[in-house]
Amino acid sequence: MTFSAFSRVGGTHIALAAIAMLAAITILPGFAPLYTLINVTLYMSMGVFALSLALLWGYGGILCFGQSAFFGLGAYAYAIAAINFGDTTLAAVFAILIPALFAAGLGYFLFYGRLSDVYLGVITLTVTLILFKLINSTGGDAWRIGEARLGGFNGIPNTPLLTMPFSGIPLSPAQMFTLAAILLFATYALCKVLIVTRFGRAVIAVRENEMRAELLGYNAKRLKLAVFVISAGIAGLAGLLFATSVFVSPTMFSLSMAAQVLIWVVVGGLGTLFGPVAACFALQMATAALGKLGLVDPNIVLGLVLIVFVVFVPGGIQPALAALYNRIVSPARQSRTLEEVSR
Repeated sequence: MTFSAFSRVGGTHIALAAIAMLAAITILPGFAPLYTLINVTLYMSMGVFALSLALLWGYGGILCFGQSAFFGLGAYAYAIAAINFGDTTLAAVFAILIPALFAAGLGYFLFYGRLSDVYLGVITLTVTLILFKLINSTGGDAWRIGEARLGGFNGIPNTPLLTMPFSGIPLSPAQMFTLAAILLFATYALCKVLIVTRFGRAVIAVRENEMRAELLGYNAKRLKLAVFVISAGIAGLAGLLFATSVFVSPTMFSLSMAAQVLIWVVVGGLGTLFGPVAACFALQMATAALGKLGLVDPNIVLGLVLIVFVVFVPGGIQPALAALYNRIVSPARQSRTLEEVSR
């Protein structure tokens, strides 16, 4: 995609996303009840999480089964740093930096070791499960980092609320909602811009044909590592938002969390950004409603949804809707053009 094409398509998408964000932060805090604001804030944190894998898998071509590892690391890094430092501003930086550094170390061995995609997926999943087991086994006073107790399977229920920078004043639920909306939009815009830069186009070239990209002079391993680290940082940001909305627990590393983000990307549309976010919101609302009814396990429904989309709508929601729109609109445009020419 060229920059001129981006100005016509990507720029329009960013503008629409900005309008939606402004409408949400203007309308919802004044009318929605408190529990709705908190729930939507959680959905938006998961939307950022979905974007992290949408960028890595959809544009980088790297299927990571352990994206929840970076999500959980970001949350735990924030909680531990905030408890020890007494200020959440620096802790928020740690929430992004620690997962990114962990991804840099892990990715170096994955990509420079020239592992195949299958082994890469297995290793990232294994790392996630190891972290999940490790955090679950950290109960008792002996398991602490500074003043922060890791809490084992109970997590860190006293996760500090995000505060105004260097002031110590906690953000209200309405302010957290506004911040989450701004960060979701900023992450979406960042990913949208990133994929049309020279770096983004090179990453897509490596995804399409790694050998050809290397013959053209691109360092495929370095590009893969870079997008892997960026994706981990975004997942850490999502973990920060989630942790400050609820609290930190080992379930953030769980297999179900790793599976959910994969389902959101598949259902929303691989190779898109808006689709995974929309699927994330829709499926979370659906599973929450099913959980209240108690008629069926939401995880079973998610599995069925994944099967249906893989079999019948393999491209996902956004590409399917785009194809339907083109099928309806294009003939109408062609007929109007023919009418104008005939005149």
